[in-house]
Amino acid sequence: MKKLSYLLLSLIIFSCQKPKQDFELWLTDPKANIFFEKQSEVLSTGTPTETILLDAETTFQTMDGFGYTLSQGSAKHLLAMSDSARSAVLHELFDEGEKDIRVSYLRLSVAASDLNEFPFSYNDLEDSLATDPSLENFSLSYDTLDVIPVLKEILTINPKIQLMASPWSPPSWMKDNKDTRGGSLLEEFESVYAQYLVKYIQEMKKEGIQIHALTIQNEPLHLGNNPSLLMLPEQQARFIGLHLGPAFQEAGIQTKIIVYDHNADRPDYPITVLQDSIANPFIDGSAFHLYGGKIEALSEVHQAFPDKNIYFTEQWVGAPGDLAGDISWHIKNLIIGGSRNWAKTVLEWNLSSNAELKPHTDRGGCDRCLGAITIDGDQVTRNPAYYIIAHASKLVDPGSVRIDSNEINGLSNVAFQRPDGKKVLIVLNDSDQPKGFEIKDKEKVISAQLNSGAVGTWIW
Repeated sequence: MKKLSYLLLSLIIFSCQKPKQDFELWLTDPKANIFFEKQSEVLSTGTPTETILLDAETTFQTMDGFGYTLSQGSAKHLLAMSDSARSAVLHELFDEGEKDIRVSYLRLSVAASDLNEFPFSYNDLEDSLATDPSLENFSLSYDTLDVIPVLKEILTINPKIQLMASPWSPPSWMKDNKDTRGGSLLEEFESVYAQYLVKYIQEMKKEGIQIHALTIQNEPLHLGNNPSLLMLPEQQARFIGLHLGPAFQEAGIQTKIIVYDHNADRPDYPITVLQDSIANPFIDGSAFHLYGGKIEALSEVHQAFPDKNIYFTEQWVGAPGDLAGDISWHIKNLIIGGSRNWAKTVLEWNLSSNAELKPHTDRGGCDRCLGAITIDGDQVTRNPAYYIIAHASKLVDPGSVRIDSNEINGLSNVAFQRPDGKKVLIVLNDSDQPKGFEIKDKEKVISAQLNSGAVGTWIW
């Protein structure tokens, strides 16, 4: 009798227990003060009114990764920390622990960007009238003081991280205005500049740093930056087809060549370059920012050249940052929109800043670029771009394939299948009301709810 009572009691207790959750949810809900936190208990209230349906049989691009740009300023802030504090934050950003966000892709500047203390190239000459066509004075120079040491620490944590490099300007002696800002590359130095980029990749390799991809020019139509360069599509095509492509080939360099690297309002630029029959075979794909235009322009370029890849490479968050507004816009347009429009990477702008938003160059350097983290001594503040990227980088492994999911008004979403077979779904409630919905993957059904403005990443 006692055994029977014990058995009945055990059955009652078991029946009252909630079934074990066979998925994870990572949530950011600014209204509830939840900032990219794994949910131990997921509640759904009310009857779902929408269904997000996944179709793993319909596949799109393979993802390379999600991340940031490691500017010289970002590296300087990190190096100013104590060794233990820097190690802790780098592990949080790039490692695979439970509390780490697993950033898988970084963009670098070839020499200075506008987030340097001053503009420089790897082949600057004291005499303004001098030239160095043999590149005898080439040196990684200032990068050896900050960017390279930090990169080596990152590579120790994540040796598989992929790196893209982008030049802001050639050496000024190669340009028609002899200045770091604006001007154009002189045609007589196009072959020399190709060798300059070859040397950059070779010298970085000697440091143990593999450059996986190179964009030809950061924002080739923006002359207000310092440094910067005007490079029209016809010149970019000529430069790749006659000089850079053959130079890479001769040197045995496998680094991908990527064109454009500017706003989505000019899809005609990469299309013009890709239409060049000499340049086209050397080109891997096109890169975009979204300070102008619409994210759907990426698909326009994909449709014109479906054999070429698409990358999203830069978007800044303006200081002081507004998490509720920033995360909603960036998740919808970049993490979801970029991925839905064939982007293999989604990269936010600078990795770190300080409270003064320095360094930046004069005459056009960004003085409002808020890093993913703000570093003040050993103190770290996590800003909107940290959470934006975390929602993808934490769970969408490199090599994941975007799969089909239906588009629903008010529930922007994108889905992936990882190399290990797990599915990942990122959803933003961009309506003005809480929404209950279901996630359906064949026989699997997950009940879910998001507050207005909340973002969830599910994995199962």
